[in-house]
Amino acid sequence: MTKKEKEIVEEVVAEVGRQFKLSENTEVGITLVDNEEIQNLNSQYRRIDSPTDVLSFAMDETGTVETDITFVNASDLHLLGDIVISMERTVEQAKEYGHSTERELGFLTAHGMLHLLGYDHTTEEDALIMREWEEKILQKLKLVRLKI
Repeated sequence: MTKKEKEIVEEVVAEVGRQFKLSENTEVGITLVDNEEIQNLNSQYRRIDSPTDVLSFAMDETGTVETDITFVNASDLHLLGDIVISMERTVEQAKEYGHSTERELGFLTAHGMLHLLGYDHTTEEDALIMREWEEKILQKLKLVRLKI
């Protein structure tokens, strides 16, 4: 992970933490991989034998997205989960959507964090809610779409 990639990921995670009032003791693991590695994980955990852009593995599903997430003991470390992002797909999608790699990495990080917090996009309504949160987080960090 380059210094710039690390900064973007940390900024997005911190902003999600602020937006959702997560405890300062909350921890998330983020790994950047290539398409081959994410395809292996996608095949192993989702039974889909193709690369994807981001995978999220939640460790704490005790809270709900409608209310503040509660922890058993706020003084203990809270492991939210892990996010795996394909940097190859990040670069490909940035080109496809006509914006920067930084914005796409920020988007995928926000997307993964929202999954860890219980959000999903299985219905149109859920996808819209998730997209609104993603855009709010990215706007706050000035990771905006390029105007063409």
